[in-house]
Amino acid sequence: MSERIFISPAKYVQGKHVIQRIGHFVKEFGEQAILIADKTVWKIAGNDVVKHLKQEKIETEEIVFKGESSVSEIKRIASVANSKNAKIVIGVGGGKTIDTAKAVSDEVKGYMVIVPTTASTDAPTSALSVVYTDKGTFEGYRFYRKNPDLVLVDTKIIAEAPPRLLTSGIADALATWVEARSVINAGGKTMAGGSTTIAAKAIAEKCEETLFRYAVLAYQSAKAKSVTPALEEVVEANTLLSGLGFESGGLAAAHAIHNGFTALHGDIHNLTHGEKVAFGTLVQLTLEQHSIHEIERYIELYISLDLPVTLEDIKLKNASQEDIRKVAEAATVEGETIHQAFNITADDVVDAIYATDQYARAYKEKR
Repeated sequence: MSERIFISPAKYVQGKHVIQRIGHFVKEFGEQAILIADKTVWKIAGNDVVKHLKQEKIETEEIVFKGESSVSEIKRIASVANSKNAKIVIGVGGGKTIDTAKAVSDEVKGYMVIVPTTASTDAPTSALSVVYTDKGTFEGYRFYRKNPDLVLVDTKIIAEAPPRLLTSGIADALATWVEARSVINAGGKTMAGGSTTIAAKAIAEKCEETLFRYAVLAYQSAKAKSVTPALEEVVEANTLLSGLGFESGGLAAAHAIHNGFTALHGDIHNLTHGEKVAFGTLVQLTLEQHSIHEIERYIELYISLDLPVTLEDIKLKNASQEDIRKVAEAATVEGETIHQAFNITADDVVDAIYATDQYARAYKEKR
């Protein structure tokens, strides 16, 4: 049996207007930082973060993120950090900005501070990044010696983001227990490198329980741009519970199928990470032995959150069999997470993709 491993960020802070206290939490790390955010996020939160850091006498080099968590972007920003002798790397924004900030922090062996402006992925808490090519094709995972030193989540900023980003995070988080459960049952390894702990299993289960209870209420709260108890619950589930649950619980087919979708060109790339994971989760459930009631429980929740459940929904209504096979082959390449839970071929994945589409279309007709 392999050893059990559980990893997590050093500190997680969540609440309304907590961005105003970022200097209080960061000042213990030093006095020189770089802050990475894209053009849009600089206006939403980046400038505010710099203002509050200055109040604690923390000098900050401002860097505009170009949009892709690629090797060239990581090296570009790391060279700036080294030139400024900055040992605090702050990533403000969405998943790819966060992944880049983590990589830069690792390059310069600095402190890692993550400030998500959406609850759209479970990237903020983890000790890994998803790396893409400069053109946006999935390249692989990059693992780090530690998790972030600080994850700070301002729920007022989250509430003011487009509601679609919250539901994208819910979809990503709904994969957490589905995938962790399959890894546990198969005796597979987690992203942390060992077997699943009791703690990670409990967190992954609680993540799903929280989402089925509060996701729809949180979605409506986000439409009203309101911070409510339901929104706070879901933001924590999307960010902390899903982050700890996937990393120390394990990834399986849902994320492998998401990665497979990056092999295609076209409108599917207008979907978010979580929206593609939603369909991948349904495909994983199809690959497993579940009753119709269990699968339809997920389909129903996805539909109530305006998430995709059919090939048409993910812009693949007219995809050729060759395209679907490309997805399946990319999802089953050696080293993909699908192999932690399944002894499976690309043919099996092709069949499951078409069956999932049929299940969801039949459910929509019945509904």
